[in-house]
Amino acid sequence: MRVAIHDVGHGACVALVHQNRNVMLWDCGHKEDYRPSEFLPASGISRIDYLFVTNYDEDHISDLPNLRANVNVRALFRTKSISSAQLRALKRQGGPISPAMESMLSMIDSYTGGPLNPAPEFPGVRFKTFSNSYGAQFPDTNNISLVTFLECGSTKFIIPGDLERAGWDELLTRQDFVDELAGVNVFIASHHGREGGYHEDVFQVCSPHVIVFSDSEIQHATQEMSQTYAEHASGVTFNGETRYVLSTRNDATLTWTI
Repeated sequence: MRVAIHDVGHGACVALVHQNRNVMLWDCGHKEDYRPSEFLPASGISRIDYLFVTNYDEDHISDLPNLRANVNVRALFRTKSISSAQLRALKRQGGPISPAMESMLSMIDSYTGGPLNPAPEFPGVRFKTFSNSYGAQFPDTNNISLVTFLECGSTKFIIPGDLERAGWDELLTRQDFVDELAGVNVFIASHHGREGGYHEDVFQVCSPHVIVFSDSEIQHATQEMSQTYAEHASGVTFNGETRYVLSTRNDATLTWTI
C-alpha cells in the first residue's frame, strides 16, 4: 500500500491507496496545477471509500466540488459536533460562502454515517479519530479539527488538521488519545507547521522519526518552526541525507510504500 502526503501548496491532502485498490483520503486541498479531482482519476482511482475532512477551512476542502463530480465518495468522516447550520453561520462571519463550503455543507446533510455495503477492507491498516466538541470552549473550527491516527504495519501517522494549543491541551487529558499518540513515528505538523499548532507536551508522549510540513512558499510563518520541530525527531534517510523535517514545499509529494 502507499500513503502519500500530496504537494497541494498551503493546504492538505493525504491519500492511502491499498494494494486492493480501496482508498482513504484526508482533505482535498489543491493548487492550480495539482488537484486530487484530477490526479486520483489519472491514476485509475474512481472511488474513495473514506473521505476524512480534518478542518472546515478552504485550504482543506478547496477541490471538493470537482472531487465529488469526478470520483464516487462513499463515506464521510468529520467532526460531527457542529451542524451544517452552525458551520454556515460561522463561515458567513468571514464573508460569502464559497462553492467548496457549499459542497461541504451539502455533504454534511446528505452523508448520514450509515454502514457501507459492501464494507471496504483495508488489511494491515488501523485508524482511530478524535476531536474536541464545538461550543463555548471551542467556538472555532481549528480546535475541533478531526485528528486521525493511521497505522499501516509498523508505520503510524498522525494527521491533526489545524489543531491549535488549546485543542491539544484538551485531547491530552484523554488517556485513549495519549495511548494512540505514543506510537506515532510520522508526525504531520498541525496547521501546516505554524507556531499556533505546536505543543511541546505532545513530544513528551511521542518520539517521531520525522516531522512533515504540508505548506507552500513563505506563508503564515510556517518555516519559522522547522528547527523547533526538528529537535523532536530522531531522523530518517531521505535522498541519501538524514532529515528531521520534510516539507511538500521543498520535497514535493512525499510517499511511503508499506
